[in-house]
Amino acid sequence: MYKRLSVALLCSALLSLPVSCGSGSPIHSMPANGSAPVTLTMTDDPPSGVSVLFFQVSLTSATLTPAAGSGSTSLVSLVENPIQIDVTQLQALSAFLANENAPAGIYSSLSLTFANPQLVIFNSSDVSLGSSCAVGSICTLTPAIGSSATVDLTSAPFPLAVTDQTPLGLLIDFHLNSIIQSDLSVNLSAANGITLSQVPAAAAGQAPPFGIVTGTVATVSGDQFTLATPWGKTLTVDVNSNTQLVDWPPCASPGALSCLTAGDAVQVQVAAVQSDGSLLAASVKWLLVKNTQSVLGRVIGYSTTRLRLLVFASPSAVAGTAPLQGSIANVTLDSGATFAVDANGFTIPSGFSFSSALNVTWGQELQVEVDPGSVSCVASNVIPGPPPVCNFTTNSLKLEPSQLSGTIASISSPSFTIDYLWSPCAPPGGAPVCNVVALLQYSVETTSQTTYENFNPDNFSGLADNDFVSVNGWLFEADNGLLDTPVTPPEILANDIRQHPGGTF
Repeated sequence: MYKRLSVALLCSALLSLPVSCGSGSPIHSMPANGSAPVTLTMTDDPPSGVSVLFFQVSLTSATLTPAAGSGSTSLVSLVENPIQIDVTQLQALSAFLANENAPAGIYSSLSLTFANPQLVIFNSSDVSLGSSCAVGSICTLTPAIGSSATVDLTSAPFPLAVTDQTPLGLLIDFHLNSIIQSDLSVNLSAANGITLSQVPAAAAGQAPPFGIVTGTVATVSGDQFTLATPWGKTLTVDVNSNTQLVDWPPCASPGALSCLTAGDAVQVQVAAVQSDGSLLAASVKWLLVKNTQSVLGRVIGYSTTRLRLLVFASPSAVAGTAPLQGSIANVTLDSGATFAVDANGFTIPSGFSFSSALNVTWGQELQVEVDPGSVSCVASNVIPGPPPVCNFTTNSLKLEPSQLSGTIASISSPSFTIDYLWSPCAPPGGAPVCNVVALLQYSVETTSQTTYENFNPDNFSGLADNDFVSVNGWLFEADNGLLDTPVTPPEILANDIRQHPGGTF
């Protein structure tokens, strides 16, 4: 499926992925009189057609242009170092990308420049792509960026007013169904390919959708820490009594920020950008202790002793570790490997289990810890062709929320079904060849904890037949531990549900 991606700027996420520049520089400072923080965030709307499994692109610049007669002629750069964004992980989520000070005034446009797209697809067509991407295969492409790599956004919400010391958020939507062409090139200037909106003021009890950002802890002091991002920015993050500390490491003061140590990897859900440019965290999720590495990937093959994953991300607390995203990982389970659900504060109802390899199934997203020194990779030099293949061992697996998009087929409170293109792949051991795509109905289970976005009203009663929605939730196998191709697709326990107005992409 093609995707729509949203990014948020504050002055709102291409998949939500920061205020001084460079490591070692001051983290943030109060905006000078006459300026305000501007934040960039991104999200994704899924497409229909070719099955896009992974789409990564670098945002190399984002520049605000002052309006004529506004009193300023200086461009405002919101991005200084290239930011790699995985669009396919933003169907129901957003990524926090940037946060810089902009002089107060009126702005007429935002210019975005992208580079180095990487595409991993499942060839569900009836013809081979070139000589190296057979029908039913997973293949890597490096598509050309057609037209221009720079997109100038000039329509609403422009002209845009930045008010003295009042944070402003912008949300960028990246519509892959419009951008990816029939020949699998990328046309950023396609009609309705990239759009922009202003992040609305938070409703009572809700946080603005500023997205998530992952990095390593640099310093900790009181109720504040600094976060070093993979693209070389350092952010200041504040916590308060409303901040959830998730999967917190054991220490002398349980639940305290002091449990963090320099080099730990964490993921921050941004609740707000404050007037001094620092970030207020809705939640801080502890991922990894220093000198450890993990991968986040989708299950495309499994047995009782091995898994095959398509890797989306490879968070690491090991300096200089090469990223593994976009690769196929063959994972061997250590004897006694542990299995757990990463509930992230969500109460998992009884009847849903992920306690052994028998609970693994197609399409699940897993956070898999990498045994130190066990990684070996072989790259493919054929484009289009198979992705790089990496091998490693693990002693710890966590079930993470997956993101699926489809059309609501039926509703029966507290659950509903969605039509979803489903394609299980071969078990570990051979080339990643997938079965024929089938349109199946997934059962989506909701609870009182499930949140809703873009519905009217924003609760279960806002759902309607034929709505096109993205569901962020945990996949649980529904075939009692059978290791062959499942008779029925997994059940989805929904954490978040987002409606995509317009129905399809």
